[in-house]
Amino acid sequence: MNYESIAQWSEIIGGIGFVIVAVWLFRKFALPAVRSAEIARNAELVNAEKRREELRAEVEAATAARDAALREADSIAVRAQGDAQREHDTIVGDARREGTRLIQSAQGELERGRIAARDQLRIEFIEKALLRARDLAATQIDGAIDARLVTKTVDDLAAGQSV
Repeated sequence: MNYESIAQWSEIIGGIGFVIVAVWLFRKFALPAVRSAEIARNAELVNAEKRREELRAEVEAATAARDAALREADSIAVRAQGDAQREHDTIVGDARREGTRLIQSAQGELERGRIAARDQLRIEFIEKALLRARDLAATQIDGAIDARLVTKTVDDLAAGQSV
Protein backbone atom coordinates (compact mmCIF):
# COMPACT_ATOMS: atom_id res chain seq x y z
CA MET A 1 0.00 0.00 0.00
CA ASN A 2 1.09 3.30 -0.59
CA TYR A 3 1.23 6.18 1.72
CA GLU A 4 -0.72 8.46 -0.47
CA SER A 5 -3.70 6.23 -0.50
CA ILE A 6 -3.41 5.81 3.26
CA ALA A 7 -3.31 9.57 3.59
CA GLN A 8 -6.25 9.89 1.29
CA TRP A 9 -8.27 7.29 3.13
CA SER A 10 -7.23 8.83 6.39
CA GLU A 11 -8.61 12.19 5.19
CA ILE A 12 -11.82 10.54 4.02
CA ILE A 13 -12.25 8.64 7.28
CA GLY A 14 -11.35 11.76 9.27
CA GLY A 15 -13.90 13.78 7.24
CA ILE A 16 -16.55 11.13 7.75
CA GLY A 17 -15.65 10.99 11.47
CA PHE A 18 -15.81 14.79 11.63
CA VAL A 19 -19.21 14.79 9.97
CA ILE A 20 -20.42 12.05 12.33
CA VAL A 21 -19.13 13.93 15.37
CA ALA A 22 -20.57 17.22 14.02
CA VAL A 23 -23.97 15.58 13.41
CA TRP A 24 -23.83 13.94 16.83
CA LEU A 25 -22.91 17.28 18.51
CA PHE A 26 -25.59 19.07 16.47
CA ARG A 27 -28.22 16.52 17.57
CA LYS A 28 -26.95 16.45 21.15
CA PHE A 29 -26.65 20.22 21.79
CA ALA A 30 -27.92 22.37 18.91
CA LEU A 31 -31.07 20.48 18.04
CA PRO A 32 -32.51 20.56 21.59
CA ALA A 33 -31.73 24.28 21.78
CA VAL A 34 -33.44 24.83 18.41
CA ARG A 35 -36.39 22.70 19.53
CA SER A 36 -36.73 24.59 22.82
CA ALA A 37 -36.46 27.92 20.93
CA GLU A 38 -39.11 26.66 18.50
CA ILE A 39 -41.35 25.61 21.40
CA ALA A 40 -40.80 28.98 23.09
CA ARG A 41 -41.53 30.80 19.83
CA ASN A 42 -44.68 28.72 19.29
CA ALA A 43 -45.75 29.50 22.87
CA GLU A 44 -45.14 33.21 22.18
CA LEU A 45 -47.23 32.94 19.03
CA VAL A 46 -50.00 31.17 20.94
CA ASN A 47 -49.86 33.85 23.65
CA ALA A 48 -49.82 36.58 21.02
CA GLU A 49 -52.83 35.00 19.28
CA LYS A 50 -54.63 34.70 22.61
CA ARG A 51 -53.78 38.31 23.49
CA ARG A 52 -54.91 39.44 20.03
CA GLU A 53 -58.24 37.66 20.52
CA GLU A 54 -58.59 39.21 23.99
CA LEU A 55 -57.85 42.64 22.51
CA ARG A 56 -60.37 42.03 19.75
CA ALA A 57 -62.95 41.10 22.38
CA GLU A 58 -62.05 44.25 24.36
CA VAL A 59 -62.33 46.36 21.20
CA GLU A 60 -65.74 44.83 20.44
CA ALA A 61 -66.84 45.45 24.04
CA ALA A 62 -65.53 49.02 23.90
CA THR A 63 -67.26 49.57 20.55
CA ALA A 64 -70.51 48.19 21.96
CA ALA A 65 -70.12 50.41 25.05
CA ARG A 66 -69.41 53.44 22.83
CA ASP A 67 -72.46 52.67 20.69
CA ALA A 68 -74.59 52.28 23.83
CA ALA A 69 -73.21 55.58 25.17
CA LEU A 70 -74.02 57.29 21.86
CA ARG A 71 -77.55 55.90 21.93
CA GLU A 72 -77.90 57.01 25.54
CA ALA A 73 -76.55 60.47 24.64
CA ASP A 74 -79.07 60.70 21.80
CA SER A 75 -81.84 59.59 24.16
CA ILE A 76 -80.74 62.16 26.74
CA ALA A 77 -80.67 64.87 24.05
CA VAL A 78 -84.20 63.94 22.93
CA ARG A 79 -85.47 63.92 26.53
CA ALA A 80 -83.70 67.21 27.22
CA GLN A 81 -85.29 68.75 24.13
CA GLY A 82 -88.72 67.54 25.26
CA ASP A 83 -88.11 68.76 28.82
CA ALA A 84 -86.91 72.12 27.50
CA GLN A 85 -90.00 72.43 25.28
CA ARG A 86 -92.31 71.56 28.18
CA GLU A 87 -90.48 74.00 30.44
CA HIS A 88 -90.69 76.66 27.72
CA ASP A 89 -94.42 76.03 27.29
CA THR A 90 -94.94 76.18 31.07
CA ILE A 91 -92.98 79.42 31.42
CA VAL A 92 -94.73 81.02 28.45
CA GLY A 93 -98.15 79.89 29.74
CA ASP A 94 -97.39 81.23 33.22
CA ALA A 95 -96.14 84.50 31.72
CA ARG A 96 -99.28 84.83 29.59
CA ARG A 97 -101.55 84.15 32.56
CA GLU A 98 -99.60 86.63 34.69
CA GLY A 99 -99.69 89.18 31.85
CA THR A 100 -103.44 88.73 31.48
CA ARG A 101 -103.89 89.10 35.24
CA LEU A 102 -101.74 92.25 35.25
CA ILE A 103 -103.66 93.71 32.30
CA GLN A 104 -106.98 93.02 34.03
CA SER A 105 -105.63 94.50 37.25
CA ALA A 106 -104.36 97.56 35.36
CA GLN A 107 -107.73 97.94 33.64
CA GLY A 108 -109.43 97.85 37.05
CA GLU A 109 -106.95 100.40 38.39
CA LEU A 110 -107.54 102.54 35.31
CA GLU A 111 -111.31 102.38 35.81
CA ARG A 112 -110.93 103.23 39.53
CA GLY A 113 -108.60 106.10 38.58
CA ARG A 114 -111.07 107.30 35.97
CA ILE A 115 -113.91 107.24 38.51
CA ALA A 116 -111.78 109.02 41.11
CA ALA A 117 -110.71 111.65 38.54
CA ARG A 118 -114.33 112.19 37.46
CA ASP A 119 -115.39 112.55 41.10
CA GLN A 120 -112.53 114.96 41.75
CA LEU A 121 -113.49 116.94 38.62
CA ARG A 122 -117.14 117.10 39.77
CA ILE A 123 -116.04 118.33 43.18
CA GLU A 124 -113.84 121.00 41.59
CA PHE A 125 -116.70 122.08 39.27
CA ILE A 126 -119.14 122.21 42.18
CA GLU A 127 -116.68 124.19 44.32
CA LYS A 128 -116.05 126.63 41.44
CA ALA A 129 -119.79 126.88 40.73
CA LEU A 130 -120.48 127.59 44.42
CA LEU A 131 -117.75 130.23 44.50
CA ARG A 132 -119.18 131.81 41.35
CA ALA A 133 -122.72 131.58 42.73
CA ARG A 134 -121.62 133.24 46.00
CA ASP A 135 -119.89 136.01 44.07
CA LEU A 136 -122.98 136.53 41.86
CA ALA A 137 -125.36 136.20 44.80
CA ALA A 138 -123.41 138.80 46.76
CA THR A 139 -123.65 141.31 43.89
CA GLN A 140 -127.18 140.54 42.60
CA ILE A 141 -129.26 139.53 45.66
CA ASP A 142 -130.29 142.17 48.14
CA GLY A 143 -131.48 141.66 51.71
CA ALA A 144 -135.21 141.27 50.85
CA ILE A 145 -134.59 138.48 48.30
CA ASP A 146 -132.14 136.84 50.71
CA ALA A 147 -134.71 136.85 53.53
CA ARG A 148 -137.42 135.45 51.24
CA LEU A 149 -135.06 132.60 50.04
CA VAL A 150 -134.03 131.72 53.61
CA THR A 151 -137.67 131.61 54.71
CA LYS A 152 -138.68 129.41 51.76
CA THR A 153 -135.74 126.99 52.43
CA VAL A 154 -136.64 126.73 56.11
CA ASP A 155 -140.28 126.09 55.27
CA ASP A 156 -139.32 123.40 52.70
CA LEU A 157 -137.08 121.70 55.24
CA ALA A 158 -139.77 121.79 57.84
CA ALA A 159 -142.26 120.30 55.37
CA GLY A 160 -139.80 117.45 54.57
CA GLN A 161 -139.04 118.37 51.01
CA SER A 162 -135.53 118.35 49.71
CA VAL A 163 -134.09 121.50 48.31
